[in-house]
Amino acid sequence: MSDDLIGYNEMVDNAMLNVVRQAVDFAVENGLPGKHHFYITFKTEYPGVDIPDHLHQRYPDEMTIVLQHQFWNLSTAGNAISVDLSFNQKLEHLHIPLASIVTFADPSVNFGLQFHNAGDAEIVSPPAAPKQAAESKKSDTGKDAPVQKKTKSKPSQDDDAASDNVVTLDAFRKK
Repeated sequence: MSDDLIGYNEMVDNAMLNVVRQAVDFAVENGLPGKHHFYITFKTEYPGVDIPDHLHQRYPDEMTIVLQHQFWNLSTAGNAISVDLSFNQKLEHLHIPLASIVTFADPSVNFGLQFHNAGDAEIVSPPAAPKQAAESKKSDTGKDAPVQKKTKSKPSQDDDAASDNVVTLDAFRKK
């Protein structure tokens, strides 16, 4: 197999990170309708991640947050998500660069994304104007929550080496 000199994995990751941004922007503008909720797992060591020290000590590598019933001040600015969440009944501010995201899922519709270059991706889209919800729905996360992972289709023997570059989203489509 030859080297990918075009950078397809990075292009796909950038496109998927823009899906995450659009989903969060939707929640900023409209709240989360119906049973929609987001699981967002991110690298806590990624440059620009800003979380309280006690959370960083508890989650030194990765952390999963849930945006569902109790969250405040959700916004997107540039290439990051900002949100206030309650941990042990104390409001904490989190700033999460989109490029630090490892997985994003909305289990209510069986949708999930997992990133090839989590923590390495550089988003090339222009920064979005800052948005903030006037009245947000809320989400309380004091515990880790399982994140649904993407599944790969079974590769044939001929394309076994290339299978790392093939991703199927069929498992997350509503039937």
